[in-house]
Amino acid sequence: QVQLVESGGGLVQPGGSLRLSCAASTSIFRINAMRWYRQAPGKQRELVATITTGGSTNYADSVKGRFTISRDNAKNTVYLQMDSLKPEDTAVYYCNADLVLAWNMAPLHGYEGQGTQVTVSS
Repeated sequence: QVQLVESGGGLVQPGGSLRLSCAASTSIFRINAMRWYRQAPGKQRELVATITTGGSTNYADSVKGRFTISRDNAKNTVYLQMDSLKPEDTAVYYCNADLVLAWNMAPLHGYEGQGTQVTVSS
């Protein structure tokens, strides 16, 4: 069964940087739109960033100018570069994507990984 696997989380000091990655666990035909969500304790789940198949991006106001989403279509991988991190960025970050498993199959919308913890603290 295909899984989305996130990596790159960890503990970082305020002002620091982290780069999250997300890839499918097995070879698939294509990944369409890809997204990063985050969930902090006691807070609503937040859509952080989105990137379309063509590379168009969109960001939550809370991360604009600090986070950058990108993708490598050859590797079916999406990245989230997080700079100037703040304590309020602390959350579990989830990769979410629309997957096309084979050329003759319809997309599977909203496939999601298990999440990776990001903690920003001094």
